[in-house]
Amino acid sequence: MTVPPLHIALVTETFPPEINGVASTLGYLHDGLRSRGHRVEVVRPRQAQDGASDDDAMLCRGWPIPGYPGLQWGASCMRRLLRRWRSTRPEVVYVATPGPLGLSAVRAARRLGIPVVSSFDTNFQQYAAQGGLGLLARLLTQYLRRFHRRTALTLVPSISQRLELQRRGFERLQLLARGVDSQLFHPARRSTALRQSWGLAEGDLAILHVGRLAHEKNLDLLARTCAYLQAHYPQRAIRLIVIGDGGRRSDLQRQIPEALFCGALRGERLAEHYASGDIFVFPSLTETFGNVVLEAQASGLAVVAYDEAAAAQHIRHGHSGALAMPGDEAAFLEAAGWLLEDEENLRRVRLNARRHARLQGWEAIVEQLEKHLARAREHCPSADVAHTQATPPATRS
Repeated sequence: MTVPPLHIALVTETFPPEINGVASTLGYLHDGLRSRGHRVEVVRPRQAQDGASDDDAMLCRGWPIPGYPGLQWGASCMRRLLRRWRSTRPEVVYVATPGPLGLSAVRAARRLGIPVVSSFDTNFQQYAAQGGLGLLARLLTQYLRRFHRRTALTLVPSISQRLELQRRGFERLQLLARGVDSQLFHPARRSTALRQSWGLAEGDLAILHVGRLAHEKNLDLLARTCAYLQAHYPQRAIRLIVIGDGGRRSDLQRQIPEALFCGALRGERLAEHYASGDIFVFPSLTETFGNVVLEAQASGLAVVAYDEAAAAQHIRHGHSGALAMPGDEAAFLEAAGWLLEDEENLRRVRLNARRHARLQGWEAIVEQLEKHLARAREHCPSADVAHTQATPPATRS
């Protein structure tokens, strides 16, 4: 299927250079679509470093999200979007986030008869449930279900996420996986000097974790995993290296004083840190995907994770990583320990992880997205005159 150039409006509340999985993914998708000849205008909240205006960007006001430094909600902009899209009409709208900005984009597009494709990339309802806010979790699930029903289709990044959403009554779900830049994330970036700065000698082990340091990431398991490995393999010097920032950083620094916290990193500096590690520990149970799993594999690390989302799709237990059933902490610790039972286990897994990840490029993912957007345009319904509206909890447009 050859797709002619499209005018695409990409609506999102996070975008590079912000550091999170959704922003990183959208950066690759945006650049990939443009390299294939499509015009991509971005609608997003203004960021601190924004300078001169861009004809292919519409910037709106944003509000900080409590507990998530550097992230924000975008303000509802329905009137501005209607004026902009009546003047220069996109052929399809891709809404990547379901906040007030995304909702106003869905409403504006439906009023103008422009097809909308949405993406489900963050488990907000699970975050609320983990925080003990059961009623809020149910309200969020209801809102998200109504939000995505108003779009032509919803793209989800993993098979497990699609099954979970289908179970909760979501409709018209299509898989759009994630890729990895295997030239940026590469074992050749391993740095002896960096490892020495971590206090590690030849033969010592660097246990890495990369990600947002937030409550929903199950980060207490990091300390227990390192303690388990040190207790069972005392002959190996082991140090935990934590890359990322967030609301739990100070708490984790008190909990694991022997760990090294490097803060948020990006680009080649991040890739160097990945490649200088040995084992990647990923204890999260709330991921829609988890881009860091593929980044770690591409860097030649052995990943220990729960058997869901990216890990379920890209790790074969005992071959290219080590998996545990979701929520089984004892099995998670045993999976980590298995990697150190002999040198061959760790060597073989790291080699197989790199071999697998180098085949997971972004080009095929961008091509899939291109086809989804083109099909949505071809099957565009007539303008929704009634434009029945969904309203998110505690949000007014």
